[in-house]
Amino acid sequence: MYTYDQLSRWYELYQSAFYLFDADRLLGNYSRMRQAFAQRYPDVRIGYSYKTNYLPYLCYSLHEAGAYAEVVSGLEYELACKLGVAPQHIIFNGPLKREAELQEALQKGCIVNLDSWAELEMVINCARENPLRQINVGLRVNFQLDQDGKSPLQSGYEVSRFGFCVENGSYHMALQRLEGVANVSVVGLHGHFSANRSLSVYETITRTLCQLAVETLGDNLSYIDVGGGMYGPLPDTFQATDIPSYEDYAEVICSAMHEELRKLEKKPTLILEPGISLVADTFIFVCKVIDRKENRGKRFVLVDGSVHNIKPTMHPHNLPMQIISPDPRNGEAEYHVVGYTCMEKDYLLFGHKAPEPQIGDFLLFSHVGAYTIVFSPPFIKERPPIIATRKDEWLIARRKETIEAFFSDELYHFPSQPSGQEENAR
Repeated sequence: MYTYDQLSRWYELYQSAFYLFDADRLLGNYSRMRQAFAQRYPDVRIGYSYKTNYLPYLCYSLHEAGAYAEVVSGLEYELACKLGVAPQHIIFNGPLKREAELQEALQKGCIVNLDSWAELEMVINCARENPLRQINVGLRVNFQLDQDGKSPLQSGYEVSRFGFCVENGSYHMALQRLEGVANVSVVGLHGHFSANRSLSVYETITRTLCQLAVETLGDNLSYIDVGGGMYGPLPDTFQATDIPSYEDYAEVICSAMHEELRKLEKKPTLILEPGISLVADTFIFVCKVIDRKENRGKRFVLVDGSVHNIKPTMHPHNLPMQIISPDPRNGEAEYHVVGYTCMEKDYLLFGHKAPEPQIGDFLLFSHVGAYTIVFSPPFIKERPPIIATRKDEWLIARRKETIEAFFSDELYHFPSQPSGQEENAR
């Protein structure tokens, strides 16, 4: 796909490892997911999860295609506004919303899902200060997802920390609190869980949200938001089997919507909040082999990248790697690819068996589009540039970070040495 000469030109230009972002692949993923759900349910909205990768060019490309913005902070909300996203196309989630941010989002007509009692009281205060304004909100709901006595939540946690709990009555108490304010209406339910991505989990989430909505919201119901976290295309190196497709998720979720909401005259909007399922396979990280060594029988290949650049969550899977060299590499060896940091755990590949790269070769790591841009700290080195391609045209979506940007005068205080300080020290 990429030639050694092409990668060399980019490398010489930036003097740095870099990312390649395929906007066409991203838009293809979005189109396939959108079509899978739209064929099965009449009113679907996809809100792209900014926290997964908020590269402005990436977000803007999705918004051009019709995606909403799903944000979980004032920072992400401001970015969506800067990109020109209409307020009614912004979904404001997250466990911590500042009062000024929340009031602005409500005033402008964003979709706001409340996650805590503190946010609920902010809404009530806003409503009382503006009695002539109708305020519509959604509630994030917390309920049990256990399957055969085992929790499907991320890292095996038994109880989710988010939203209003159904089992202990918090959800119904929140509804009653808001129903006591004349100009506030609860119009949607939000059920995002960081879970194991299985079809059965999404069926449980969808059916429970719909049942609660019919029982407690009735004709006020405007939307059901099942959240994100679904699988997208996975690399072969994950050795995963029976991975659900966009169509599989759509069939389970949309079928549950139709069955549970059949008594309602008007079907609510179905909201999805995908992140990783859209962007994971749209980025490649390109780094250069700097050195090779052997320590007590173990082979190490040093590159000018880091594990933070390809999997900052430190998951155990080796990502797909391709060697691009001026000459063919033959044979097979077992080696580790390690990064530039001073941390022992900086392994980009562990126990990899393939032709051993030589100094000057390029290594291309794919499926690195999720969380690498937002969750990767500028640790020891500056953040690398991002080169984007769309319809055979190339552009710089993010320049290489400079020391001026890294240590910005607007952020840091740089003490200047007063005249005569050296003499005074003596």
